Amino acid sequence: MAESAGDTAATDGPDDEYRASDGRVPGRRGRATRQKLLDCTLQLLQDESYRDLKVVDIAREAGTSPATFYQYFPDVTAAIVAISEDMAAAGNESLTTLVREGPWTGADGHKTSEAIAEAFIAFWDEHWPLMRVMELSAAEGDQRFRSTRTRLLNEFTVALSEVVDEMKPAGDDDGVDPMATAGALVSMLAHVAAHRYGFEFYGIRTGELQRSMGYIVYVSVTGKRPPN
Repeated sequence: MAESAGDTAATDGPDDEYRASDGRVPGRRGRATRQKLLDCTLQLLQDESYRDLKVVDIAREAGTSPATFYQYFPDVTAAIVAISEDMAAAGNESLTTLVREGPWTGADGHKTSEAIAEAFIAFWDEHWPLMRVMELSAAEGDQRFRSTRTRLLNEFTVALSEVVDEMKPAGDDDGVDPMATAGALVSMLAHVAAHRYGFEFYGIRTGELQRSMGYIVYVSVTGKRPPN
């Protein structure tokens, strides 16, 4: 028997992200059910390909019915998108804070660059099942995952471009667009973080990757070599 999705009429507002498939905004119990379905979806993604994941598997793991799942999400991908959006919001804030609040001069600036490299690898490791789905689906043209990826990395890229611009000596116009530099750095960080196990297979340790990534970020942002 399907559970009730909520007891609140559909209205536009801050609760829109919780809106059920039938248009209603779930009440407290409905939100708890929705969150349990998301938690079980994420848990199953740890061991299964998302292409093989079925609604019946998620419902069984959550101790409910497929009919209840469909009250909240039209399909498995929609549930994964919802999880990814929460992940992107949290990741965007934590990564961007490192750029905006970290010092960028001298030895402290180098530490900021290394902290960013470490944070990227840690974030990809923590969210690897979701990142795998997001990267593959975005590459295949799924606009939902493309938007989520943009939400994760865009503000970080903008913040980094602002630092690149600020660190240029007065009157020094090298003709290089700070946003392009930031975009190249973010692509490097994301790609290396996503493929670090492949690097380790060829004998490149994660610590060495982080140091190299930090070095590249510092030199690109400041135009200087890190201090000894």
